[in-house]
Amino acid sequence: MTNDNFDEIIERSIKIRKSYHQLELKQNGKVWTIEQDALGFLSDAGLVGRNTMSHEKTWSKANSDEELEHKLAESIWWIINLSDRMDIDIKVAMENFLSKTENLF
Repeated sequence: MTNDNFDEIIERSIKIRKSYHQLELKQNGKVWTIEQDALGFLSDAGLVGRNTMSHEKTWSKANSDEELEHKLAESIWWIINLSDRMDIDIKVAMENFLSKTENLF
């Protein structure tokens, strides 16, 4: 994936989250807090775990592969939005993480 593609993914992710903020304002009179976003992410990450179990045939659930794909992508979406809301440049953070981890080996 090129940086241009990742930049587009980040831009589209943030735009979608802003649309959800508008929905939250309509429904609740306020947007979710960062903590609520983090809980949303954790809920979806838990579903990644459950759908992975189904994928590996250790948990019985029909049609879990499609949901697993969706929840994996949604988890990335949440991370992008959490980092944006906390003023963390996810591209820099990812580069730092990869470089540090590569140097372990």
